[in-house]
Amino acid sequence: MSAEIKLQSRIICPECGHATLETMPEDACQYFYDCTKCGVVMKPLPGDCCVFCSYADVKCPPVQAESSCCR
Repeated sequence: MSAEIKLQSRIICPECGHATLETMPEDACQYFYDCTKCGVVMKPLPGDCCVFCSYADVKCPPVQAESSCCR
């Protein structure tokens, strides 16, 4: 029995610390995210497939499902 995939994740800006609750795409990796407070454009850290894996409290759905991702 597999764990439920979470689609809501709180993404936290590394520049200003602003946190925003977002709904993640279920079948794609999001490479860029604009902070709604300071405007910085976030990009995945080396080794991560998307901004949610780098800057959010919940990893992206493909990683949660342990399926192939956009790496």
